[in-house]
Amino acid sequence: MFQPEKMTEMVNTYVIPWGINIALALLIFIVGRIVVGILISLFGKVMARSKYDSMLVGFVKSILNAILMLFVVVASLDQLGVDTTSLVALLGAAGLAIGLSMKDSLANFAAGVMLLVFRPFKAGDYVEAGGTAGSVKNIGIFTSTFNTPDNKMVIVPNGAIYGGNITNFSAMETRRVDMVVGISYGSDLRKAKQILTDMLAADPRILKDPAPQVAVSELADSSVNFVVRPWVKSADFWAVKFDLTEAIKLRFDEENIGIPFPQMDVHLHKQD
Repeated sequence: MFQPEKMTEMVNTYVIPWGINIALALLIFIVGRIVVGILISLFGKVMARSKYDSMLVGFVKSILNAILMLFVVVASLDQLGVDTTSLVALLGAAGLAIGLSMKDSLANFAAGVMLLVFRPFKAGDYVEAGGTAGSVKNIGIFTSTFNTPDNKMVIVPNGAIYGGNITNFSAMETRRVDMVVGISYGSDLRKAKQILTDMLAADPRILKDPAPQVAVSELADSSVNFVVRPWVKSADFWAVKFDLTEAIKLRFDEENIGIPFPQMDVHLHKQD
């Protein structure tokens, strides 16, 4: 038999409180989601103005969005009466287990973030890092991609890059070409030095400031060695080095200036 009093009591005891809690939980979730969206948008604009890498900005925004939304979900569940303490503990334990099992990946991720923030190199630079050398093709969150001079693609974990020395050959606008040129002891020292000086002055790719250097560096076992040190734009480094090496050999041949090479004199003693 229908009993209005019990129905009213049930509505007042369960339906209305649960309805209010569900409505408040939905309100917390909706408002929280809107607030998180606004915060993420503002964060993205600030990061973009700071000229951080777009990949880093996108990744950090995703991580921050996930963390903030987790707080919103926990607050909504707490309004419904769910024991969020156990839930948070469970999530913490799961996070710790995942972190321990993925420690290498997390180390590469942390190194990737550091590379994108501090930017020791950028895409297109020629660098030596992580046991390889080549032009940087891409800097990712976990790995970076290099193209070697012979056009091989090498993928290097970011942890190996950031954990060692990084030599960036493209960071500076100019570089010094270091060459050692040896002449024989019987050749004209002053003439050879003047030829080298004139050759450097005649090459338009060689910078006037800093001035190139030609100096006698060593009286070796079989040669008198010059250091030849012109400054060039970084993009001209290898072209100048190769062209200058060939030109010096040809010019010394024309001027009869000997370039010694390793040799051994064997003396035979005849015994009576």
